[in-house]
Amino acid sequence: MIYLDNAATALKRPDCVKTAVAEALCSLGNAGRGAHEATLHASRNLYSTRKKLNQFFNGESPSQIAFTMNATESLNIAIKGILNPGDHVITTVSEHNSVLRPLYQMEEKGIEITILPCDPKGRIASQDFAKAIRKNTRAIICAHGSNLTGNLIDIKAVGQIAHSHNLLFIVDASQTAGIIPIDVQDLKIHVLCFTGHKSLLGPQGTGGIYVKQGINIRPLKTGGSGIQTYEKNHPPQMPTALEAGTQNGHGIAGLHAAITYLQDTGIHNIRQQELKLMRRFHQGIKDIPGIKLYGDYDTDNRCPIVTLNLADWDSSLVSDQLFTKYHIATRPGAHCAPLMHQALGTVEQGAVRFSFSHYNTEEEIDTAIQAMKQLAEESSIQP
Repeated sequence: MIYLDNAATALKRPDCVKTAVAEALCSLGNAGRGAHEATLHASRNLYSTRKKLNQFFNGESPSQIAFTMNATESLNIAIKGILNPGDHVITTVSEHNSVLRPLYQMEEKGIEITILPCDPKGRIASQDFAKAIRKNTRAIICAHGSNLTGNLIDIKAVGQIAHSHNLLFIVDASQTAGIIPIDVQDLKIHVLCFTGHKSLLGPQGTGGIYVKQGINIRPLKTGGSGIQTYEKNHPPQMPTALEAGTQNGHGIAGLHAAITYLQDTGIHNIRQQELKLMRRFHQGIKDIPGIKLYGDYDTDNRCPIVTLNLADWDSSLVSDQLFTKYHIATRPGAHCAPLMHQALGTVEQGAVRFSFSHYNTEEEIDTAIQAMKQLAEESSIQP
């Protein structure tokens, strides 16, 4: 199989990640639930991974990193734990449902939402954030990179806008953490939500949330914490405040190994390889008759994603043909990004997303190009 669905989840991971998970399965106890070696080993695993993530994102302290299952959980924690009735929030049409659905739930409780539009290539203008600010604006929430178009938002500019207006800046880094440097202090990010199973190359079921010191978030879950057992309320200090219950220690051990791999390999090197493969594919298919592309390909300041449609074929049909005939895995449909599909006019047809990993080869890309050429020839002779 040629796997070109890395924006959904990484399939090939470094060997060190697999080894770390396997070893953890045989050695980790429950962190914070005792003083024997298995629990202490688990506690060290959690702390050392927090420390690595804090360094990776240039946070203020390892204690400001809380573990979650994925970016969806992190975003729910942030949105439902910070906003209050009467607050106004600015977001964009490029958001994933992991942002939109929690916001719609909070809208029912009295928050107000402004959703910024995009241009025909799916780009969001950073100056539009400033224009949307109201007296009751509390936060700006946006995805760093679109999972549909691959376009990036200039979060440095948006962070400066939020900072100058004393607004909270919440960033969904699902598509960018691991391939694009993110310095939360330089970018003035108050809350960073990330997942482990995409470009961070960690196991599924891992992720986290960075919370700037001084920002208080109501916990989404409460329960066992291993400390302050006789208190009725969940401990308020980070990271325990956002980590009720047993953590995914085995997965987190894999995430630790993955971050080490990224640091040793260099995310710049990984990014350049992925962009090179993306460019090779884009150049090979952009002039095929019947191909329509979505996103801005005039810049390399983007995610390694190419999204397209072929003539009037349903995107699921194209994706099925790619897999059944050529063993190429892609993602069709709506991509949990309803507003961007509405903006691009692809609600009925959906779109086919190709997303690349540095583990892909040029031969695989050339096979995908040839597959699209052959499918285009078939589409031209359809009745």
